[in-house]
Amino acid sequence: MSNSLLQSAKNIILAEAKAVTMLADSLDQNFIDACQLIQNCIGKVVLIGMGKSGHIARKIAATLASTGTPAFAVHPGEAGHGDLGMITQEDIVITISYSGESNEIMTLIPIIKHLGVFIIGMTGNVNSSISKISDVHLDVNVEKEACPHNLAPTSSTTVALVMGDALAISLLTNKGFSVDDFARSHPSGALGRRLLTFVSTIMKTGNDIPIVSADIKLLNALLVMSQKTLGMVLITDNNTLKGIFTDGDLRRVLKTHPNIQNLTVGEVMTHNCRSISANKPAIVAVQMMDKFNINSLPVVDDNNQILGAINTHTLMQAKII
Repeated sequence: MSNSLLQSAKNIILAEAKAVTMLADSLDQNFIDACQLIQNCIGKVVLIGMGKSGHIARKIAATLASTGTPAFAVHPGEAGHGDLGMITQEDIVITISYSGESNEIMTLIPIIKHLGVFIIGMTGNVNSSISKISDVHLDVNVEKEACPHNLAPTSSTTVALVMGDALAISLLTNKGFSVDDFARSHPSGALGRRLLTFVSTIMKTGNDIPIVSADIKLLNALLVMSQKTLGMVLITDNNTLKGIFTDGDLRRVLKTHPNIQNLTVGEVMTHNCRSISANKPAIVAVQMMDKFNINSLPVVDDNNQILGAINTHTLMQAKII
């Protein structure tokens, strides 16, 4: 039984993969026309689908909206009872119906056309009622469903979903939608948090910054390092950053200087150390730490004046890493 289940799953995956590959091969000018209609739309993209196509419509709408193309989905049944008022003359409608004969959608089309709204029909039948009345038709035909009875929407819904992704990401690429733009539409997600959290909002400031002068004894600097719990001290001259001494530096000093009693921190500090500005995204600090294999960074202004300090623990507390 286990082997038959695995084989069945593999057959289904391969069938759907084949359908998606065939979709890529069938793309034509209609896809370009659909992208241009959407890109020129000054309103929103309205997705309409019934049944399983309705689920796909909602997912495509969500993907479009999160990638810089304002969109939402309308249930065709609810649209016929008032929700059609959500659609304005500035919008574009994408209808999804594999048969292209959905009664619920066909009921709405005359009213949508009366508004002067462009319709992009996504169907599996180029000769269907919906495809013929659409301004642009996107063919999502499949040879057969992955369902052994060729009944349950499987390959067809996958292909419709992929077509929606192709529209959304092609538009994203064409309009230069950036990582920062994506983060702004996902502020509550992990990616948004990483890209929208700035060094200035998480850095240690004021009395929490471990600051010492270069002439202080190393042992006294170590006491400051221990008290401030950032694994480092920053060496300054009138608040100008001169260097850094970290717990990693301490291990190296102990190997080369058996007697550290008389050392000053200035004698063993790292000069010209790496630093970061407060207005940088916190993820940049993570990237710097990874690149240079360090755990701590001073935060400075344009004049190399110390504003704060961060380390890997700071970044972990902020859930950046």
